Parts: sequence; C-alpha cells; structure tokens
Amino acid sequence: MKRLLATVSVLILSCGVAHFSVKADNITVSASSAVLMDAATGEVLFAKDADTPRAMASTTKLMTALLAAEYGDWSETVDVTAEMVAVEGSSLGLRAGDTLTLWDVVCGMLLSSGNDAANAVALTLAPTLVDFAAMMNEKAAQLGMTNTTFVTPSGLDAERHLSTARDMATLGVAVLQDPVLANICKQKSAPISIGGRKVTVTNHNRLLSLYPDAIGMKTGFTKKAGRCLVSAASRDGLTLVAVTLNAPDDWDDHIRLFDYGFSTWRALSFPSVETERLPIVGGVTSETTLQYETPLPMTVLREDAGEITATVHLPPFVFAPVEAGAVVGRVEYRLNGKCVQTCRVRTVNAVAAVPLKSKGVHFWRYVRQLWNGLFVC
Repeated sequence: MKRLLATVSVLILSCGVAHFSVKADNITVSASSAVLMDAATGEVLFAKDADTPRAMASTTKLMTALLAAEYGDWSETVDVTAEMVAVEGSSLGLRAGDTLTLWDVVCGMLLSSGNDAANAVALTLAPTLVDFAAMMNEKAAQLGMTNTTFVTPSGLDAERHLSTARDMATLGVAVLQDPVLANICKQKSAPISIGGRKVTVTNHNRLLSLYPDAIGMKTGFTKKAGRCLVSAASRDGLTLVAVTLNAPDDWDDHIRLFDYGFSTWRALSFPSVETERLPIVGGVTSETTLQYETPLPMTVLREDAGEITATVHLPPFVFAPVEAGAVVGRVEYRLNGKCVQTCRVRTVNAVAAVPLKSKGVHFWRYVRQLWNGLFVC
C-alpha cells in the first residue's frame, strides 16, 4: 500500500461525507403528511408536508415502548391496577389484579395496540400519566423531535398531543436500534401470558403480509388523526422508515414509498482496510499499531454505479513520543473517482521516547531507525 510522505500536523480531512439527493416529483401519496427516511443515516429521501404537527394516534406507542426498553426490565412483573385499565379505545383485555411481564405488556401494546397496555407501561415507570408524559417529551427532545408534544402514552386524542411525519420517522429509527423492540415490531403474532391466561396477540400491521421486505412497525387511528402508520422495510443492506399521517390509503402509500426508495437508492458497502503498523523513530519500541475509524453509513443513487475504493495515506514514520489515539493518517473512500468520505487513522498504543543516555548513542539510533523507516517496508 502506497504511503505518502507527510507530517502528522498536515494530515487534514480533505473531504467529508458526500450527500446524494434527488427530487421525487413522481411520487404521490394520499397522506396529508409523509416521510421516507434512511434508517442508517437519518437522511430524508421523500417528504410531503413533513413538519406540520398533526395528531398521530397509536403510533405514539412507539415512544412508550422505547421508554420501556430504556428504563424497564423485560422480566419485571407488572401489577395491573384499576387506573391502568380505565381507558377507552382498543384494549389488550387487562383486568385489575392481573400480573404479567413488562415484555408481555409491550408486546401486546405494539401488536394489538392495547391502550390499557400503554397505561400499564406508563404507570409502571412513572407515578402518574402526567409524569410519564414528561418522560416522553424529554426523550423526544433528546432524539431531536423538535415539533412533537406527547400528552398520552397510548395516542388517544388530547389537546397538544401532536407530532410530525419527520419526527415520527426519527422515533421509528430509534425504535429499530433496540433489538428487542425491532424483533417485536416484525412479528405477525406472538404468544403472551396475562395473569396465567395464554393469549395470542395479532399484529394490526397488514404491511407485514403485503410487503415481503416489511419489518414493522406501528399502526394508529382516531377520528381526529385519521389513519396513521409508521413502518419499516429492509432490502440489500438498506433499511427505510416510512411515515404517513392522515392517510386514507396508507397501505398503498407505504408500498409506493418503499418501491421508490429501494429502486432509487442503495446502501454503500465500504471495503475493509487492513490494520498496519507505523514505524516509530526514537521510541522505546520501533512501531505502533493503528486503528481505522469506521466509515459512516451512506446511501447513494443506484445510478451512481461503481465500487468504493479505499486509499490509505500514512507517513513513512513518526518521531517519538507518540500519544495513544493520535491522528497519524487518513483513509479516503472514493466512488467513481469522487471522494465521498474520509476517515482518520489513529495510533492504538502510546510510545515513549528513548531516554537520552549519550548524545552519540542517541544520534546513531535515530539514524538507524530513520533509515529503516525510509527504506524498509
């Protein structure tokens, strides 16, 4: 691998992450608001009125589930109270006095959309529904959901209980990053136990049957919100999250969005770079191992055909002392000759300088190590 002579101080990232975009004028959806997002990068690939706050119905339960994953223990016991089941709308069939695990509650909440299950999660993690709403809004702020306000854990209509298609896509991406939640969301049905009663809950998400690549996530409906859907699909290393709010034809909307996304975009596959050792001049050891930063995920247009190439830029040697984690080089990744991303190369180990015992010995050691660094590979 070719090494370029350079000092560490001038090894600057020459290009960042390149972004590829296209305007999807030919996509029409029935939804009032819609977004298609790349789950790996967070880049929005399609948007329609993406930032108007709207009621989002039971897709709210994705946030309730995310908090359960963050603050709860899947095996902990949930004791159902009268307050938890005193809620209208869709129900898991919980009764005061029932006991079940948090996993069973969340599974029933996400698949059969039980509002009683959502209350059970909220009142297990917080003393009141108001306190749980505060937790939801704090998490939303952490995720960057800047146009969202949560009021209820279930998504039942309430004043100011609003979000946007963009924010709900961001939430969907966060849920996919939790392996337990991601696995629950893709199940067409699942067995759970409620107070010793064996129950099979069925997923309301018809996309799991309609679209072969679908992997979730959550449906929703109220008269105020209309039909709402957050879904995800994965193909050839590319995972997409689609959101529609107030969509009379939501199933077809999502199929159309996914077909567009997978036919237009592809995930880049970066070549691996072998770990090398860098010669050290004047150190207590003659070399140090290197660590390469992992490239950030990237999605590009399918029309940008070609393979990614990697070029490593390293100096032939560096002088001791060297700190652990010091930037000593870079890797440039190119697509069709264009630099699309640059990653830093760092040292793994610190290397101290050789103590100066005598000027003569020190001088000739430097000469020998310099010679080896320049001419010995």
